[in-house]
Amino acid sequence: MEQKHETLLEIHDLSVSFRMYDGALEQKELQVISDLHLTVRPGEIVAVAGSSGSGKSLLASAILGILPANATVRGHLHYKGRELTKELQTQLRGSEIALVPQSVAYLDPLMKVGKQADGHKKPRPTERRRSLFRRFSLPEKTENLYPFQLSGGMARRVLVSTALITEAELVIADEPTPGMSLDQALEALQMFREMADAGKAVILITHDIDLAFEFADRVAVFYAGTTVESAPAADFRNGPDALRHPYSKALWHALPQNSFRPIEGFQPYAGDLPQGCLFAPRCRYATEECRAKIPPVREIRGGEVRCFHAT
Repeated sequence: MEQKHETLLEIHDLSVSFRMYDGALEQKELQVISDLHLTVRPGEIVAVAGSSGSGKSLLASAILGILPANATVRGHLHYKGRELTKELQTQLRGSEIALVPQSVAYLDPLMKVGKQADGHKKPRPTERRRSLFRRFSLPEKTENLYPFQLSGGMARRVLVSTALITEAELVIADEPTPGMSLDQALEALQMFREMADAGKAVILITHDIDLAFEFADRVAVFYAGTTVESAPAADFRNGPDALRHPYSKALWHALPQNSFRPIEGFQPYAGDLPQGCLFAPRCRYATEECRAKIPPVREIRGGEVRCFHAT
């Protein structure tokens, strides 16, 4: 997989918080993403892994500028070297940056799915869309159906098609495969791989990390709203000794084929984050330094890790 090395998307020190009211009707800020780092280059798939609530889908919304009005975004987001301002996000959204949303509710219930997949281009790219539908084993009549007439798996395949049919340079796929059969999921991931091999870039947000390892170039591991490790996908295939962060190793061991062994404890709630390293309360290697200070991101063995003791 030959890759270009210039940066397409660069994110540093990203934080996302929401203005909320507590039981006493006092306003407070709930920070759900903090000090998050991510880099995406043309020609690669970057898989984003982590448990529910780790900030994966919020990252997608922050990149696209579709967070709710009570959200505050801080940090540095750059696309092709340009700051991702609200104006630029509006300009790029749906054209250069496309989203495969997690929920099939994004499909317009009052529009036939063929027209939705074609988008607003004139002339509509009907043949391209029909080719994609065939690859996803969607019957020809699917284009004339409304979303309520589709099964969950069919709706998911239509959503993926709406992004693949664009000329987007960056596709953000947020849990694109649930509801698909294994063959259909593999076909979707193969199409993302073909996009990347053609010079585009894909952020693949997924719980199916064992599938993602086979198609991604790099894997970014999120925990409690921050990046704890970013490493070549080959390191995750090679096993825990190739990984750097204790949480990444725990994710590997938790896979069914790798003993399905969970670790004790829970990911902290955004409103009750511990001081210092966010993983320290669950980490058997934690020291007083870990509990007192937030570890910086360091480059180790061809990857990046947020841990004082990683080697």
